Amino acid sequence: QVQLVESGGGLVQPGGSLRLSCAASGFTFMSNWMYWVRQAPGKGLEWVSGIDRGGDSTYYAASASGRFSISRDNAKNTLYLQMNSLKPEDTARYFCARGLDGALDAWGQGTLITVSS
Repeated sequence: QVQLVESGGGLVQPGGSLRLSCAASGFTFMSNWMYWVRQAPGKGLEWVSGIDRGGDSTYYAASASGRFSISRDNAKNTLYLQMNSLKPEDTARYFCARGLDGALDAWGQGTLITVSS
C-alpha cells in the first residue's frame, strides 16, 4: 500500500524557515518523480516543486523559485522541501505527491504551514 506522510509544518514568522519531510513507503521510491503541491485556505491546488528520480533535476513554480529547495534521499525513502524567506502568502497545506505517467497518482494527507507574526 502506497503511503506518503508529510511532517514539519507549523507556525512560523515572516522571513523564517521550515523544512518539510515526506516519508514514502509501499513502493520503490527511487522509481518515481516526486512533487510538492500546496493549497491555500479557500483556494485551489498549486504545484510548488518537482524532482526527478535521482534528485539531479529540480523544478519550481515562480512563487517558490529562489526561496524553496526540493531534495530527496532515496536511501531513506524521504522527500524534503526546505523553505526560506517565508511569506504570509505561503500559508497553505503542503502535500507531497508521487508522479506516475504524467499524473500525480498518490498523495499524502498534507502538513499545514501558517506564516504569521
